[in-house]
Amino acid sequence: MNAIPALLDHLVLATPDLAATVADFTRRTGVTPAPGGTHVGLGTRNYLVSLGGTSYLEIIGPDPEQSAPGQPRPFDVGGVTAPRTVTWAISPPDLDAAIESARAQGYDPGSAQAMSRRRPDGTLLEWRLTDGEDAHPSGLVPFLIDWGTSPHPTASDLPTTPLLSLSASAPEPDELRPLLSALGTDLDLTTGPVEMTFTVDTLLGPVTFH
Repeated sequence: MNAIPALLDHLVLATPDLAATVADFTRRTGVTPAPGGTHVGLGTRNYLVSLGGTSYLEIIGPDPEQSAPGQPRPFDVGGVTAPRTVTWAISPPDLDAAIESARAQGYDPGSAQAMSRRRPDGTLLEWRLTDGEDAHPSGLVPFLIDWGTSPHPTASDLPTTPLLSLSASAPEPDELRPLLSALGTDLDLTTGPVEMTFTVDTLLGPVTFH
Protein backbone atom coordinates (compact mmCIF):
# COMPACT_ATOMS: atom_id res chain seq x y z
CA MET A 1 0.00 0.00 0.00
CA ASN A 2 1.41 3.36 -1.05
CA ALA A 3 1.41 6.15 1.53
CA ILE A 4 0.00 8.45 -1.18
CA PRO A 5 -2.89 7.15 -3.32
CA ALA A 6 -2.61 6.85 -7.08
CA LEU A 7 -4.05 9.75 -9.12
CA LEU A 8 -4.45 12.02 -6.04
CA ASP A 9 -5.53 15.52 -7.08
CA HIS A 10 -6.50 17.14 -3.79
CA LEU A 11 -7.73 16.74 -0.22
CA VAL A 12 -10.73 18.69 1.06
CA LEU A 13 -10.55 20.15 4.57
CA ALA A 14 -13.94 21.69 5.43
CA THR A 15 -14.32 24.20 8.23
CA PRO A 16 -17.05 26.38 9.73
CA ASP A 17 -14.53 29.20 10.23
CA LEU A 18 -12.16 29.65 7.32
CA ALA A 19 -10.05 32.44 8.84
CA ALA A 20 -9.47 30.50 12.08
CA THR A 21 -8.54 27.29 10.27
CA VAL A 22 -6.12 29.07 7.94
CA ALA A 23 -4.51 30.73 10.96
CA ASP A 24 -4.24 27.37 12.76
CA PHE A 25 -2.65 25.73 9.70
CA THR A 26 -0.15 28.59 9.50
CA ARG A 27 0.71 28.32 13.19
CA ARG A 28 1.20 24.55 13.08
CA THR A 29 3.17 24.35 9.82
CA GLY A 30 4.85 27.72 9.41
CA VAL A 31 3.24 27.92 5.94
CA THR A 32 0.46 30.38 5.09
CA PRO A 33 -2.18 28.98 2.70
CA ALA A 34 -2.81 31.03 -0.44
CA PRO A 35 -6.25 32.46 -1.26
CA GLY A 36 -7.87 30.24 -3.87
CA GLY A 37 -11.03 32.10 -4.77
CA THR A 38 -14.78 32.22 -4.33
CA HIS A 39 -17.46 29.79 -5.46
CA VAL A 40 -20.04 32.33 -6.57
CA GLY A 41 -23.59 31.38 -5.67
CA LEU A 42 -22.48 28.47 -3.48
CA GLY A 43 -21.54 30.56 -0.45
CA THR A 44 -17.98 29.27 -0.10
CA ARG A 45 -14.40 30.27 -0.70
CA ASN A 46 -11.12 28.39 -0.32
CA TYR A 47 -7.44 28.58 0.48
CA LEU A 48 -4.85 26.27 -1.06
CA VAL A 49 -1.54 24.64 -0.19
CA SER A 50 0.49 22.47 -2.54
CA LEU A 51 1.15 18.93 -1.30
CA GLY A 52 3.94 18.44 -3.84
CA GLY A 53 3.71 17.63 -7.55
CA THR A 54 0.17 18.19 -8.85
CA SER A 55 -1.58 17.47 -5.55
CA TYR A 56 -2.87 20.10 -3.15
CA LEU A 57 -4.92 20.75 -0.03
CA GLU A 58 -8.16 22.72 -0.31
CA ILE A 59 -9.32 24.44 2.88
CA ILE A 60 -12.94 25.40 2.24
CA GLY A 61 -15.44 27.25 4.38
CA PRO A 62 -18.30 29.74 4.32
CA ASP A 63 -17.58 32.97 2.46
CA PRO A 64 -18.53 35.87 4.75
CA GLU A 65 -18.88 38.15 1.73
CA GLN A 66 -21.64 36.02 0.17
CA SER A 67 -25.19 35.69 1.42
CA ALA A 68 -26.34 32.22 2.39
CA PRO A 69 -27.12 30.18 -0.75
CA GLY A 70 -30.53 28.67 -1.31
CA GLN A 71 -29.00 25.19 -1.19
CA PRO A 72 -26.55 23.30 1.04
CA ARG A 73 -22.98 24.52 0.71
CA PRO A 74 -20.50 22.11 -0.94
CA PHE A 75 -18.84 19.42 1.17
CA ASP A 76 -21.31 19.93 4.04
CA VAL A 77 -19.51 23.16 4.93
CA GLY A 78 -22.71 24.37 6.57
CA GLY A 79 -22.88 21.24 8.71
CA VAL A 80 -19.36 20.78 10.06
CA THR A 81 -18.81 22.05 13.61
CA ALA A 82 -15.01 21.78 13.54
CA PRO A 83 -12.34 21.54 10.82
CA ARG A 84 -12.39 18.06 9.28
CA THR A 85 -10.92 16.32 6.23
CA VAL A 86 -14.18 15.34 4.56
CA THR A 87 -13.16 13.82 1.23
CA TRP A 88 -10.57 13.72 -1.55
CA ALA A 89 -10.35 13.87 -5.33
CA ILE A 90 -8.48 11.97 -8.00
CA SER A 91 -7.68 13.14 -11.51
CA PRO A 92 -7.74 10.24 -13.99
CA PRO A 93 -6.18 10.70 -17.44
CA ASP A 94 -9.65 10.49 -19.04
CA LEU A 95 -12.56 11.44 -16.78
CA ASP A 96 -15.35 10.06 -18.96
CA ALA A 97 -13.54 6.77 -19.55
CA ALA A 98 -12.89 6.45 -15.81
CA ILE A 99 -16.58 6.94 -15.04
CA GLU A 100 -17.58 4.27 -17.56
CA SER A 101 -14.90 1.88 -16.29
CA ALA A 102 -16.06 2.29 -12.69
CA ARG A 103 -19.68 1.69 -13.70
CA ALA A 104 -18.66 -1.46 -15.52
CA GLN A 105 -17.07 -2.66 -12.27
CA GLY A 106 -20.20 -2.00 -10.23
CA TYR A 107 -19.59 1.47 -8.82
CA ASP A 108 -21.26 4.59 -10.19
CA PRO A 109 -19.34 7.75 -9.16
CA GLY A 110 -21.99 9.91 -10.82
CA SER A 111 -21.99 11.98 -13.97
CA ALA A 112 -19.55 14.85 -14.54
CA GLN A 113 -20.81 18.31 -13.56
CA ALA A 114 -19.38 21.64 -14.68
CA MET A 115 -17.95 23.91 -11.94
CA SER A 116 -15.96 27.14 -11.80
CA ARG A 117 -14.38 29.71 -9.51
CA ARG A 118 -12.50 32.94 -10.05
CA ARG A 119 -9.00 33.34 -8.64
CA PRO A 120 -8.05 36.56 -6.82
CA ASP A 121 -6.14 37.65 -9.95
CA GLY A 122 -9.36 37.41 -11.96
CA THR A 123 -8.54 34.17 -13.79
CA LEU A 124 -11.62 32.00 -14.26
CA LEU A 125 -10.99 28.32 -13.56
CA GLU A 126 -13.43 25.83 -15.02
CA TRP A 127 -13.48 22.10 -14.37
CA ARG A 128 -15.70 19.04 -14.32
CA LEU A 129 -16.20 16.72 -11.37
CA THR A 130 -18.38 13.79 -10.42
CA ASP A 131 -21.13 14.62 -7.95
CA GLY A 132 -23.32 11.56 -7.85
CA GLU A 133 -26.18 10.99 -5.42
CA ASP A 134 -24.96 7.40 -5.18
CA ALA A 135 -21.42 8.39 -4.16
CA HIS A 136 -20.34 6.67 -0.96
CA PRO A 137 -21.59 8.77 1.98
CA SER A 138 -18.38 8.38 4.00
CA GLY A 139 -16.39 10.68 1.71
CA LEU A 140 -13.60 8.09 1.76
CA VAL A 141 -14.22 7.10 -1.86
CA PRO A 142 -12.87 10.00 -3.93
CA PHE A 143 -14.74 12.05 -6.46
CA LEU A 144 -13.19 12.47 -9.91
CA ILE A 145 -12.06 15.77 -11.38
CA ASP A 146 -10.85 17.04 -14.76
CA TRP A 147 -9.37 20.53 -15.03
CA GLY A 148 -9.71 20.60 -18.81
CA THR A 149 -7.91 23.58 -20.32
CA SER A 150 -7.79 25.58 -17.07
CA PRO A 151 -4.43 25.85 -15.31
CA HIS A 152 -4.18 23.37 -12.47
CA PRO A 153 -4.25 25.06 -9.05
CA THR A 154 -0.70 23.88 -8.35
CA ALA A 155 0.50 25.81 -11.42
CA SER A 156 0.05 29.11 -9.54
CA ASP A 157 3.18 28.77 -7.36
CA LEU A 158 1.40 27.74 -4.17
CA PRO A 159 3.13 27.50 -0.79
CA THR A 160 4.10 23.87 -0.21
CA THR A 161 3.91 21.32 2.58
CA PRO A 162 4.83 17.96 0.96
CA LEU A 163 2.36 15.16 1.68
CA LEU A 164 3.95 12.30 3.60
CA SER A 165 0.94 10.02 4.00
CA LEU A 166 -2.83 9.75 3.73
CA SER A 167 -4.89 7.16 5.57
CA ALA A 168 -8.43 6.58 6.76
CA SER A 169 -10.58 4.42 8.97
CA ALA A 170 -14.09 3.07 8.40
CA PRO A 171 -16.40 0.67 10.22
CA GLU A 172 -16.29 -1.75 7.26
CA PRO A 173 -13.06 -1.12 5.28
CA ASP A 174 -13.63 -4.14 3.03
CA GLU A 175 -16.78 -2.45 1.73
CA LEU A 176 -14.68 0.40 0.33
CA ARG A 177 -11.75 -1.45 -1.22
CA PRO A 178 -13.56 -2.67 -4.37
CA LEU A 179 -14.94 0.84 -4.95
CA LEU A 180 -11.45 2.33 -4.75
CA SER A 181 -10.17 -0.36 -7.09
CA ALA A 182 -12.94 0.43 -9.58
CA LEU A 183 -11.64 4.02 -9.67
CA GLY A 184 -8.03 2.94 -10.19
CA THR A 185 -6.76 4.16 -6.85
CA ASP A 186 -6.24 2.95 -3.28
CA LEU A 187 -6.24 4.19 0.30
CA ASP A 188 -4.62 2.92 3.48
CA LEU A 189 -7.71 1.76 5.44
CA THR A 190 -8.15 0.46 8.96
CA THR A 191 -11.22 -0.42 11.03
CA GLY A 192 -12.67 2.40 13.12
CA PRO A 193 -14.94 5.44 12.93
CA VAL A 194 -15.10 7.30 9.61
CA GLU A 195 -12.06 9.56 9.56
CA MET A 196 -9.34 10.73 7.18
CA THR A 197 -5.84 11.59 8.39
CA PHE A 198 -2.98 13.16 6.47
CA THR A 199 0.54 14.15 7.45
CA VAL A 200 2.61 16.87 5.79
CA ASP A 201 6.28 17.72 6.05
CA THR A 202 7.16 21.21 7.29
CA LEU A 203 10.16 23.15 8.55
CA LEU A 204 8.64 22.59 12.01
CA GLY A 205 8.58 18.81 11.46
CA PRO A 206 5.78 16.47 10.34
CA VAL A 207 2.28 17.73 11.16
CA THR A 208 -0.86 15.58 11.12
CA PHE A 209 -4.40 16.74 10.37
CA HIS A 210 -7.73 14.92 10.61
